[in-house]
Parts: sequence; C-alpha cells; structure tokens
Amino acid sequence: MSRILIADDHAVVRAGYRQFLEAEPTVSEVGEAASGNETLDQLRTKEWDLLLLDIHMPDRSGLDILRHVAAGYPDVRVLVMSGLPEAQYARNVLRAGASGYLSKGSDAGELIKAVRLVLAGRKYVSSALAEAMAADIESPLDKNQPVHSRLSTREFQIFCKLAAGAGVSAIADELSLSVKTVSTYRSRVLEKMRFTSNAEITSYALRNGLIR
Repeated sequence: MSRILIADDHAVVRAGYRQFLEAEPTVSEVGEAASGNETLDQLRTKEWDLLLLDIHMPDRSGLDILRHVAAGYPDVRVLVMSGLPEAQYARNVLRAGASGYLSKGSDAGELIKAVRLVLAGRKYVSSALAEAMAADIESPLDKNQPVHSRLSTREFQIFCKLAAGAGVSAIADELSLSVKTVSTYRSRVLEKMRFTSNAEITSYALRNGLIR
C-alpha cells in the first residue's frame, strides 16, 4: 500500500487529486500540503512513498523542494505537476531528480497512469515529451530547442530566482551558498543565454511562461 502527499497551494486542485487517488485500491493514505514549508514538515514527520509536487509554491520553488527531497529523502519518489508548458520545465525537473512530469491539464486516467509508473520505480513522461527527448538524442544541437535548455539544473534554479527578481545575496542565503558562488552561476547563465542583464532574464522567462 502506498502513501501519497499532494503539495499544491490551491485547495481545489488538492481536492481533485485526492478524489482520484483515494479511489485507487493500492493507496492507503493521501496527505496535503499548501506550501513549501508545510511540505517539508510533512516529510519530516511522516513517511511518504510519493510526493505530487506543484512546481510553483508560494514560499519555496518546486525545484528547491525537489533538491531537498533528493538529498534528504531518497526513498520518496517525486512526480512534478505544472500548468506551464511541458517543454519548458520537464527536462530540468527530471535532471534534478524527479521521477516524472505531469501537466495539470492531464485527465484523471493520465494522472493514475503516471502515479502507478512512478510508484513502480519507473519514470513517467508524456508521449510528446518522449518523442522530443528521442529527437534530442538524434540531433542534440537542434537550434529549435529553448535557450534555457542549455542550463544545468543549478543554473536553471538560479535563473528562475533571478527572473523572479531575487538578488544575488538573497539567493545565496536561501540556497546556503556563498555570494561569490551565486555570482558565478549568474555569469554562466548570462553567458550561455547571451544576455547582459537580469532584466533580459526576466523578460525571457515571462515570454516563455517560466514564471507567473
């Protein structure tokens, strides 16, 4: 029997997922968390098999939570959910340790399919993403790929924080890194994306639906 924690800041979304999951005969418990800190509290105080994680939480980004889970709770599988375009985020969350990426536009059948696969120890990606990733292998330098796909997981994490308006010092404090280290990552982001300022990072992120 499996225990699943739903982490999403929208009560209606959590209620919808709970209804579908509680109908699964192999699910013994469904929990809820409405924020990043609440998610971490739930992970500390109870044992969970699967975390359904919204990429955008009000106090911590989904990427931050994902990295924390990967480092501190390796037995907890993570299925990331988002209303943002799959092509923009999926590769990065998979590289960061997620077991799958599910669009919030998916129907109940797809949700249950993804949950079953991840709980069985497998990876879940949509058929469209699987085709795109196969194409990447055949043509890894495809110029049609988004520019931010060049970034490493940590670079993308910092890119998102810069895009949201966070300063280098604030990012360093939040991620327990030195200001120099964050500055180095910022320089790499600017270089790889051929930008010259944080304003360009924010503009790009807004155009591509990477922040809301």
